[in-house]
Amino acid sequence: MLMDWTLPEGNELIAGVDEVGRGPLCGAVVTAAVILDPLRPIEGLNDSKKLTEAHREALFPLIQERALAWAIGRAEVDEIDQLNILHATMLAMQRAVHGLAIRPDRVLVDGNRCPVLPMPSEPVIKGDSRVPAIAAASILAKVTRDREMHEMDLLYPGYGMAKHKGYPTREHMSALQLLGATPIHRRSFAPVREALAVSPVEAVMDEMDSVVAGVV
Repeated sequence: MLMDWTLPEGNELIAGVDEVGRGPLCGAVVTAAVILDPLRPIEGLNDSKKLTEAHREALFPLIQERALAWAIGRAEVDEIDQLNILHATMLAMQRAVHGLAIRPDRVLVDGNRCPVLPMPSEPVIKGDSRVPAIAAASILAKVTRDREMHEMDLLYPGYGMAKHKGYPTREHMSALQLLGATPIHRRSFAPVREALAVSPVEAVMDEMDSVVAGVV
């Protein structure tokens, strides 16, 4: 699907907004807001999930350089646990829009709902594959969060965060049971609560029992 670079009527300033990190068990939810310059189109924009990591990294500085304005918003783990992930995501989107150096005339948000904003806004289903500004926002948000998870992997080794980015993979769940939760784990998420219900000692004993049973 080709991106539509048609100039908005009356040169209306459109900001695209997207988020990354609603599903992971740890880390912040990260959002981005981008106002692109229609006179400086960026080739290769697409939903960040459809691009390779190398392609996203290459587009990241181009978006920052050519956009009329861009900003990153976020909601931290304690806010996610207090508000729930939906409301925390809306808060992070508000922060991204408010962080723009230029006030947009209208905001297009990927998905089926919008945060409360001081300007007109509308949701766009699969907007990261249809609207250039939303695609750009998805790339900025994903690269930003992925980089953070690489840093967290160094800070909290053994969980594989650089690989799974906090999503509930088998490796991640096993590490949670064996090592416990880190300060960046979302304790309001059921998989984290359930994993922590089994103590590390119990998990080790269960694993040893399994090994013994296999030998016998």
